[in-house]
Amino acid sequence: MSAAGWFIVLLALVGANLPFLNQRLFAVVPLKIKAAKKNAWIRIAELIVLYFVVGALGFMLEARAGNRFEQGWQFYAITFSLFVVLAFPGFTYQYLVKRR
Repeated sequence: MSAAGWFIVLLALVGANLPFLNQRLFAVVPLKIKAAKKNAWIRIAELIVLYFVVGALGFMLEARAGNRFEQGWQFYAITFSLFVVLAFPGFTYQYLVKRR
């Protein structure tokens, strides 16, 4: 696997965990909500947007390296599932680790 491929995998790992590791929108914009924590729907929306951002960067790197291959729905279903699996450490930290 080339360096660009490993870069996309690392970027996907960071992007998948980003919604769960902070209370800001895309780790930049502070939310003006009454509760101090983001709710699950905002985190899911962030996860979906970040999936498309990482995918767009992957397509850009693939097109820059040579010819871009057409993908069917199966490719997107598998990569989104992988993105959700990569989000497991952040989900575990946010929702399953007990804090005192």
